[in-house]
Amino acid sequence: MTRLDLLPNGYKIFQDPAAFCFGADAQLLCSFAKVKRGCAAIDLGCGNGIIPFLLHKKSLSLRSSHAAGPCRFTGLEIQEQAAELAQKSVALNGLEKSIDIIQGDIKNVKKLFQPQSFDVVLSNPPYMKVQGSRENADERKRIARHEIFCTVNDVAAAASYLIKTNGTFFMVHRPYRLQEIFDAFEKHKLVARRARLVYPAADKAPEMILIEARKNCAKDLKFEPPLVMYQGRDYTKEFLDYISD
Repeated sequence: MTRLDLLPNGYKIFQDPAAFCFGADAQLLCSFAKVKRGCAAIDLGCGNGIIPFLLHKKSLSLRSSHAAGPCRFTGLEIQEQAAELAQKSVALNGLEKSIDIIQGDIKNVKKLFQPQSFDVVLSNPPYMKVQGSRENADERKRIARHEIFCTVNDVAAAASYLIKTNGTFFMVHRPYRLQEIFDAFEKHKLVARRARLVYPAADKAPEMILIEARKNCAKDLKFEPPLVMYQGRDYTKEFLDYISD
């Protein structure tokens, strides 16, 4: 059953708990990502549109130059129902002039967009490989969580095609996939420039990695300080402050 949730930034978003709801990884990616006033940004695999919604509000607080207008956000989502929910949320919040939701396949970006169309590309892609019986029984959740329609290589290829010469690609993923991520980046001429590991607790292994990449640039990867999400059962102040920026 579809529900309507109120985001911290005041926007309302439709979600279907039976399919997939956004989590902390989307919020972390939006805090990690850097957007400039007047940029064109696309979220690959946007789900219910959470990343365009969070970044749109963030972009409104950016200082404006005389030539830079508001940012324009595009969400690309392969699942028709999720794309329709995102479109409903855009209409509900009156953001039709700021956010476009397109139902389509990441692997078909060359048919959907011109090359180098975006200043910023983002993705919170499926983390897990297809593993048969261990996958989630609900098809919509399986698609969102497993690489059924989209692999790390597919995401890297799409990002490389879409970003402008001086553009940036931001992604959140699992640390254990890091070698595959770097291999895919190298294949598609992307270079990781900034990263941050996210830990569920100070005594646990990292659970997520946030990565910023650029195209055809020098290899100079810098790691930001680790971010710890929980102390006991409560979120840490550092985490709360980070996702509220």
